[in-house]
Amino acid sequence: MIDTPHALTVRELSTALAQGHLTSTGLIESLLDRIERYDAKLHAFVTVYAEDARAAAVAADTAARAGHGLGPLHGIPVAVKDIVDIKGRVTTGGSKVWANRASPVTATLVRRMIEAGMIVLGKTHTVEFAMGSFGTNRHMGSPWNPWDADIHRGAGGSSSGSGVAVAARLAPWAIGTDTGGSVRIPASWCGVTALKTTVGRISTHGVLPLSTTLDTPGPMTRCVEDAALLYNVLQGPDRNDPSTLRHAPDDPMNRLKSGVAGLRLARLPEAERDICEPDVLEAYDAALDVLATLGAFIVDVSLPRKFSEMGALTGWIIAAEGYSVVGPLVDNPALPIDDDVRPRIQPGRDILAKDYLLALREREAIKREFDAALFHVDALLTPTTASVAKPIDAIDQRTTAAGFTRPVNLLDYCALALPSGYSTDRLPTSLQIVCRGYDEETALRIGWAYEQATDWHRGAPPAFAM
Repeated sequence: MIDTPHALTVRELSTALAQGHLTSTGLIESLLDRIERYDAKLHAFVTVYAEDARAAAVAADTAARAGHGLGPLHGIPVAVKDIVDIKGRVTTGGSKVWANRASPVTATLVRRMIEAGMIVLGKTHTVEFAMGSFGTNRHMGSPWNPWDADIHRGAGGSSSGSGVAVAARLAPWAIGTDTGGSVRIPASWCGVTALKTTVGRISTHGVLPLSTTLDTPGPMTRCVEDAALLYNVLQGPDRNDPSTLRHAPDDPMNRLKSGVAGLRLARLPEAERDICEPDVLEAYDAALDVLATLGAFIVDVSLPRKFSEMGALTGWIIAAEGYSVVGPLVDNPALPIDDDVRPRIQPGRDILAKDYLLALREREAIKREFDAALFHVDALLTPTTASVAKPIDAIDQRTTAAGFTRPVNLLDYCALALPSGYSTDRLPTSLQIVCRGYDEETALRIGWAYEQATDWHRGAPPAFAM
């Protein structure tokens, strides 16, 4: 039997379960033990469904022995961001205001994971209303980035708890959501992998909304193949979310291992590099060299808009739509709303319908411009974040860590974030692979090739590795 199942990727766990070298019960107990030991400090989980997870694991093992397993993911646990509904469970959305909010439905994405035999381990912390890039939460608590055991650093937001849970080996993978970078930023700062999907790939039914125009759920994992596996489970049409009916599912496993030889990959324009820390740029340039060695062509492109301009427009749309959802809450000074979150959403109160519609039209114009500018390339490569994880007390909440991620949401592209190295302080850096909408297959393919040529994804936070 395997002594340290928490150290395995999902693909490895699936093989171990199939070969009888591991049981789901043993896996669940290993993870619950780690949560018991470490989560008081890390604060990744809002709640852990320990007894239900144990019961589901027993059932999975019984079914497997009887030849009635549901597939390769049967008995494998997953953590779920606390904006995703599970009927009858509390979903807080990261807010004390919703501390007793019972979920009225089970999200489609949760139902699909359960139908594949997966076990929901618990709910993970989020920035309040999923509105923030640093991973902080004044009232519910800010998860501790596991890469620094001594200094409380931000985990990235808003899917902060999911990033910490995967990085610290409290869960083999997790669900996050991304409206302006909320799976990719915690992936970057926590040294894991995350896929920002195109709107309509994964149903948002049962996911608390922030921006219905931009919201996308996505997997957070320890390697690219696991991201592809979970994406395959989650994607597909859902009558409860009409956006999912526009494009047929596309299995990324078919070409995952096809390599990058001959692909044209655009580098970040020189004018966009000045916001990056030197260690981030060094890791980014090294990643381009790796991909070039693998046969990809690294090319220059002229982008029609500044990332900062697109990021600002993204934030404006999020504020307008977010205010329509939680405006009465953030406007009520008597409610325990995070004072860092209020000023991000309240500007939406003053946005006129005319100006909001003009912003959406401007977005469509920008999408056309970028489609033309990137027509002859297969992907645009950027750092995922301009800096490594910052100490909580050094974060300026008036700024954002989403400089390279928000534009992807505005363009309705997809993107993969994956580890690319370490800073001089041994904090993770991350590469972002940006592809056109509905081309998750190519993003995953490029990421897999890069991952095979490097070992960054194998790293674990030293204090939480064993």
